[in-house]
Amino acid sequence: MIRLSLLCLLALPMTIRADEHWVVYEGSEGPGKGKHIVLVSGDEEYRSEEALPQLGKILAKQHGFKCTVLFAIDPADGTINPNINNNIPGLESLKTADLMIIATRFRNLPDDQMKHVVDYIESGKPIIGMRTATHAFNLKKESSFAKFTWNNGDKAYPGGFGKQILGETWISHHGSHGSQSTRGLLAKGMESHPILKGIKDGDVWGPTDVYGVKLPLASEFKPLVMGQVLVGMKADDKPYLEKGKNDPMMPVAWIREGGEKDKRRVFTTTMGSSTDLESEGVRRMLVNAAYWCVGLEAKIAEKSSADLVGEFKPLPFKFNGHKKGVKPSDHVLK
Repeated sequence: MIRLSLLCLLALPMTIRADEHWVVYEGSEGPGKGKHIVLVSGDEEYRSEEALPQLGKILAKQHGFKCTVLFAIDPADGTINPNINNNIPGLESLKTADLMIIATRFRNLPDDQMKHVVDYIESGKPIIGMRTATHAFNLKKESSFAKFTWNNGDKAYPGGFGKQILGETWISHHGSHGSQSTRGLLAKGMESHPILKGIKDGDVWGPTDVYGVKLPLASEFKPLVMGQVLVGMKADDKPYLEKGKNDPMMPVAWIREGGEKDKRRVFTTTMGSSTDLESEGVRRMLVNAAYWCVGLEAKIAEKSSADLVGEFKPLPFKFNGHKKGVKPSDHVLK
């Protein structure tokens, strides 16, 4: 009788549960086993809702990390909708995270959600910021956490999360958006850094343009990869030669480590659209960065596995360009 009742219960229509608003990739065997990474997506343009599930699959299946991927969710139907800028369910998973990877843009999260992000930031645990994470939050003045907004003018916390934690907030497009792609050249003197293991000049490439970046002079901020502006949108295009673009080049990947007040490990890249992840070099850089951030740099292989997992056909970056009707469950590994 109990078994029959259970079968009847399982046959009933299922309502949307909270855990259907995100996806978890349990780690396989690998150096990352036992470590939990939470990947927070939510931007209107660069398809982080596509990039972060793929990155999570790579880190889980090929390296052993448990990966929880969060999305901007439309509360009306439970679909992933990056134009909803005030709802990312599941942020409480940051309580057990060993690393946060964030790729949000101008989010205006309510206090009950933002508190989980702030608790993580203030814990001193490592962070990876991708592309628009430099301007991750655009919080209203009445928010309890308004100081984290991208253009915060408070002298005690200028530039918000981007400037204070990652090293830069939003400044400008340095390359021409949509017409000049980015080739990564290893920063002089940093070629042997663990994050660059197995990566050479030109391996890091993406169709997104170089951002304007002015890192703090503090010694804990170190560029790893400089962004060479190209004349077009192909990896083998020539460098743009007119004055002002590549003299000097802007960093497109850098680290923060060993500051006087904040000793956490932080890796930031202004690359990271879903189309950037078609580049094996970009994927390998992000994989190596995850290892380094959680203190596993000794486990980084000579050439870290960064193969795509499953089908990956990213949409081009543009506003209102996300695929409609997709739910987190659509990203589950088959």
